[in-house]
Amino acid sequence: MYDLPPEIDVQEDGPLRIITLNRPDALNAMNDTLHTALAQLWPRLSEDEEARAAVLTGRGRAFSAGGDLGYLKQLGRDPGLRARTIAHGRDLVLGMARCRVPVVAAVNGPAVGLGCSLVALSDIVYMAETAYLSDPHVQVGLVAADGGPLTWPLHTSLHVAKEYALTGNRISAERAVRFGLANHVVADPLAEALACAKRIAGLPRKAAESTKRLLNLHLERAVLATLDFATTAEELTFQTEDFQTTIARLTEGKD
Repeated sequence: MYDLPPEIDVQEDGPLRIITLNRPDALNAMNDTLHTALAQLWPRLSEDEEARAAVLTGRGRAFSAGGDLGYLKQLGRDPGLRARTIAHGRDLVLGMARCRVPVVAAVNGPAVGLGCSLVALSDIVYMAETAYLSDPHVQVGLVAADGGPLTWPLHTSLHVAKEYALTGNRISAERAVRFGLANHVVADPLAEALACAKRIAGLPRKAAESTKRLLNLHLERAVLATLDFATTAEELTFQTEDFQTTIARLTEGKD
């Protein structure tokens, strides 16, 4: 659906759209194809007149393991790819914030880096008991232009956001709910997310969509206040010696 590559599987179930990150052998880590497709997805979902609610999940053991290390290494070396990826990151964040369709996340496993951001930008979040959130951008020498720090201060306290953005430590599902970064910890997040999305799809359409928009105006304003700085800072950190050294160490022997 939506003329997207197989790295994103979009299925139609009446008024529902079930969106699955589909690189299970790579733990749904982001490569250029998946990242680009995610930037394209949200305006196409908004334009889908039959869509009333969506569920976002990952295939296999992970929701998303974040950035594929090989892709990150390419971004450090290729200015053209880097500029395009930064632009797509901006499109992805604003596309989710502005998407008219309510999005329910079913976090079936680890949600790391951009995976963590997709959770933060969703409207309602169900997490498996063994799932966790983590944003390790700083650990690899990057600024998280499309990561948790962009939106976490709206969900939780600034002190909590700083702790986990600066350390990259894992946030367990139970802590995520306690901190306001998720709604529910459940045994079967996909089943629960589908049930929630079906309830939303059955509500009066204009009221549901306008209520989402009303709430997301707060999100969009906060994002726009920081996004230009964040994207410029991330592009610069891709070029630092700290990033280059860290990625070389992490990918040693994998070329």
